[in-house]
Amino acid sequence: MGRPRRPFRRCLWMWLALIPLAPSAMADAEQVARGRYLLQAAGCAGCHTDRDNDGEPLAGGRAIVTPFGTFFSPNITADAETGIGRWTDAQFLRALKAGIAPEGALYSPAFPYTSYVRMTREDALAIKAYLFSLPPVAQQNRAHELPWYLRWSPPLWLWRTLNFDAGPLPRAGDPQLQRGAYLAEALAHCGECHTPRGAMGGILDHRQYAGTQSGPEGKTIPNITPDRETGIGRWSRDDLVFYFQLGLTPGGDSAGGLMAEVIDDGLSRLTPEDQHALAAYVLSRPAVANRLQREKKKGSRRGEFD
Repeated sequence: MGRPRRPFRRCLWMWLALIPLAPSAMADAEQVARGRYLLQAAGCAGCHTDRDNDGEPLAGGRAIVTPFGTFFSPNITADAETGIGRWTDAQFLRALKAGIAPEGALYSPAFPYTSYVRMTREDALAIKAYLFSLPPVAQQNRAHELPWYLRWSPPLWLWRTLNFDAGPLPRAGDPQLQRGAYLAEALAHCGECHTPRGAMGGILDHRQYAGTQSGPEGKTIPNITPDRETGIGRWSRDDLVFYFQLGLTPGGDSAGGLMAEVIDDGLSRLTPEDQHALAAYVLSRPAVANRLQREKKKGSRRGEFD
């Protein structure tokens, strides 16, 4: 009489053994979903996808033209040979937050580890989890096209000594401003493009977000400080949120070029709460007058994004 009950007991024990796996699988799925959101906020796809040549997403190869040479973004898919498929958590964190490759080579500041250093460990590993959940793409990385004096380590060590500040985020009592600071300074790295740089390529912190005529790909990057004459001081917070969502300015103009990518791939995908936090933080920064000479689009008005 006991024999017929054995299959039932065996199934019961197997079912009980599987129960602990459910929370773990759920946690993994949540981490991957969070990593996708953070990757979008950080703008990874824009730089690491060669869209001009129909490149695979995140497989690298995009040319990033700077005053110091042309950099080609690397493959950050989970391919074991040409991507980051063999990287450990520690190696990923070291690369993202310290700018040091697994083999010890230094990354150039064209890779904004100088902002990502402020990212939390949990958020960084969520991004890694998402990247490793995607299909790997085999695509060799392309060598940067740099002047001879930037092809060796000492100039990078010197630059890091002078300019790499791993300090904390600006502190704010308002939780919304604190969240906005994290989005702007650690994830979206707004200052990497919108803040002028000195002769050595270091960011001029006292002119944060004041714009530059020597931006990525030789583009003029506008002043986004609250200066009323040369920045966006005439914009309301809702104006800025609407711009994040649809790329449309208060005057009816639309974002173009690099900023259109930032909006399409990242800012428009943020939650409304994060969009409002980011807008509140940007508009809380000190106003800096910096009139940039640029061709204005028809219908645009002073102090708007181009």
